[in-house]
Amino acid sequence: MGIRYYKPYTPGTRDRSVLDFKEMTSISPEKSLTGSFYRANGRNNRGIITMRHRGGGHKRLYRQIDFKRSQINLISKVKTIEYDPNRNARICLLHSKNGMKNYILHARGLKIGQVVQTAINAPILVGNCLPLQFIPLGTEVHNVELHPGAGSQLARAAGAVAKIISKEGNYVSLRLPSGEVRLLLRTCWATIGQVGNLDANLIQRGKAGVSRWLNRRPHVRGSAMNPVDHPHGGGEGRSPIGRSHPVDAWGNPALGKKTRKQKKQSTKYIVKRRKGFK
Repeated sequence: MGIRYYKPYTPGTRDRSVLDFKEMTSISPEKSLTGSFYRANGRNNRGIITMRHRGGGHKRLYRQIDFKRSQINLISKVKTIEYDPNRNARICLLHSKNGMKNYILHARGLKIGQVVQTAINAPILVGNCLPLQFIPLGTEVHNVELHPGAGSQLARAAGAVAKIISKEGNYVSLRLPSGEVRLLLRTCWATIGQVGNLDANLIQRGKAGVSRWLNRRPHVRGSAMNPVDHPHGGGEGRSPIGRSHPVDAWGNPALGKKTRKQKKQSTKYIVKRRKGFK
């Protein structure tokens, strides 16, 4: 996957880049695996904004991704590699021998016509899915389950990869993309390899309109507001915030304040916190 750069014909195309989509093999998705979905745009059930800077954006068709890989002992073949507007990773359409079709995340190096297996005794090849207890140490994985049978939740973004670093008893130590080392039950399933589309984080949007297409509304600095709207607001010209530490719009500490609950049940499974946390 490469990056295509625009020439500066207009201010909006200066420094703007997009992915070249060369590895896409199909434009239209599989109709039986698509559906509509409701976007709340940051509103709760009463219509009140609970998350700012959300709204608008292009209409999207949802692709049903098989994160559970629930069909065990299934051998499938990669039919197409497609674009998914709901994630920065690419997706693959699999055709199995029993006529079943499903979407999975496209792993780096996975090609059209390649055979993909979901089984306990599946070989350690890119795209195959099997429990962590049967994957050798040092193997790179993605699409990892946090709880057995719940479907994968970890390492799903473009370029994401986790690594198995040790096994002890019923648990496997996994180094996550954030750098955090966490214990997972050995019965959790994972997919071999790294998520594709590694260049997704290198593109430059170039203009504010691109963010609006992606359901992102403008983010206004608190220091540019009035005192009634934000604790940082007010003052003459570019005045300081008037506080010892920055806060959010509701006066809560911001920029560095740890927000994880101290008594969270899953804390005991974290061997090493991600960078910047103790």
